[in-house]
Amino acid sequence: MNKNIQFIFLFIILAFPPLGFSSETNIEKFPKRIISLGPQITEEIYLLRAEDKIVGNTIYCIHPEAAKKKEKVGDVVNINIEKIISLKPDMVLATGLTSPKYIGKLKALGLRVEIFYQPKSFDEICQDFIKLGSIIGREREATQIATLSKKRAEKIFSVTKKLNKKKVFVQIGIKPLFTVNKDSFINDFIEFAGGSNIAKTSLSGIYSYEAAVASDPEVIIIAPMGLDGKEEIKEWKKYSSIQAVRNGNIFAIDSYELCSPTPISFTETLKKIARLLHPEIKMEDLE
Repeated sequence: MNKNIQFIFLFIILAFPPLGFSSETNIEKFPKRIISLGPQITEEIYLLRAEDKIVGNTIYCIHPEAAKKKEKVGDVVNINIEKIISLKPDMVLATGLTSPKYIGKLKALGLRVEIFYQPKSFDEICQDFIKLGSIIGREREATQIATLSKKRAEKIFSVTKKLNKKKVFVQIGIKPLFTVNKDSFINDFIEFAGGSNIAKTSLSGIYSYEAAVASDPEVIIIAPMGLDGKEEIKEWKKYSSIQAVRNGNIFAIDSYELCSPTPISFTETLKKIARLLHPEIKMEDLE
C-alpha cells in the first residue's frame, strides 16, 4: 500500500468510524477541558482530532500552527498555576520535565493530572500515544495510527538493515556536549535508519568531543534547539580528522522532529535520517 493510499485509508477511519463505535463511549469519563504541558502531547491531540478539548498549553507548543493560538500557561518546566485554574480544566497532561512542585500543587487543588515521561523507544512512543488516546476518548483512532506507523517503520528498517551500518553521533546539547544512549528513542532513529550509535553504551548523555573524535563518527546529526545549527557545525569542523567532517556529513535536523516525534512524524523523520546515512537509498524504496 503506497503512502497516499495509507493516509486516505487513515483519514476515512478517523472521519467515519464504523457503525456501533463512538470515540466518546462513556463520554462522561473523558476530559472536555485539557491543559497540555508538552509539545508532543499537544501535537498528538491535534493528530487525534481532539484539539477542541485543549484550553491551554505551553509556549513551546507550536505544532501544528493552530497550537500557537491556544492560551499559554508557561513552559515545559515552569507553569502559572493561577492561569491554569482560571481556564477551568478537568485534566492536566504533564511531562517528566514538569516541575514536581507544580504537579503537587495541581493535585492538591483537586485537578486530575496524568504524567507522560520521556519514552525510551519508538515502541514506547506508540504505547504512550495509545494511552493518550484512551484518556481523551480516542483510543481506537490512536491504536490505528500507531499500528500504521509501526508498519511504515518496519518497511524502512527492512531496507536499511541490508546496508553497512554507519557510525553516528547525535548532538542534542552543546554546553555541555550532550548526546543519547540506548535508553532514548533517538537511538531507534539511528538504528532503524541503518546506523550505529557511538554513544549507545554511555552511562549518561553528557559526552566529550575527545570521546566522539576517538570513535570517528561517519555522520553527525545535530538538534540545534531552536537555532539553525551553524555554530554547532562550525565547532565540529575543528576536528578535521574524523570522517563526518572530511566528507561533509554533518547535518542539523529540526529539534521538534528529532526530539518530540509523534508516531507519524517519527517515520517521516526516520526516512530523512535514513537518506542522510545512506544517500544511495531511493525515496520510493522507503514509502
